[in-house]
Amino acid sequence: MPRFFDDGFSPDKPYLRGEHCRHIGYALRMRPGEVLTICACGVDYECEIASISSDTVMLNILDSAPCCTEPSIRVTLYQALPKSDKLEQIIQKSIELGVTEIVPVLTRRCIARMSQTEFQKKLPRLQKIAQAAAQQSGRGIIPTITPLLKFADAAKRMQEAEVPIVLYEESCGGCSFSAVRRDAKSYAVMIGSEGGFDPEEIAQLREQGVQPVWLGKRILRCETAPLAALSILMFHTGNFDA
Repeated sequence: MPRFFDDGFSPDKPYLRGEHCRHIGYALRMRPGEVLTICACGVDYECEIASISSDTVMLNILDSAPCCTEPSIRVTLYQALPKSDKLEQIIQKSIELGVTEIVPVLTRRCIARMSQTEFQKKLPRLQKIAQAAAQQSGRGIIPTITPLLKFADAAKRMQEAEVPIVLYEESCGGCSFSAVRRDAKSYAVMIGSEGGFDPEEIAQLREQGVQPVWLGKRILRCETAPLAALSILMFHTGNFDA
């Protein structure tokens, strides 16, 4: 069933306008009587198309319920900026796995170097990738892609989560992922770029209360590590059935 996000939608205003209308009428060629889902602020509305015009799709609400696909936890992924198009892949797959927010971070060992202004130009495309991934995977929200943060700002922001962790291949002073607290409602997970983290950055994170964790003896690529970490976290917190 086609799925659309529109936080302006409400039972009092059961219609869609703008880009959604063009997509429904021209791209999908939907007609009155067909059914679609509108997701607004975490609520799914099953709707029947009443009429379609060039700028408005009128709907009849058949049913509504809180979106059942959203995880019970809030996870913010702090991803050190990777090179090439790896960030797009990380965004897409992380959203499928249930991440709430993705914060790109500029660390010392990032091979890709760009200013916050340069990155800002990429945000509209990245947010579109996020929206497409959320629609495809049946999410109840469109996760946010934030502007690029400097490492120090990201480290400070991570303290907002109940459980802030950083994946670090050097296990000294850290713990295995299985030891991460499982009863929290919010988690912050930082992942390095291709070059990993500078030891001074790990020390700074520890000072901010961020716990280093590791996934084992093998070194994962920067585009693999967030997917492994999110999968484990979702499983440990009861958000994956197995």
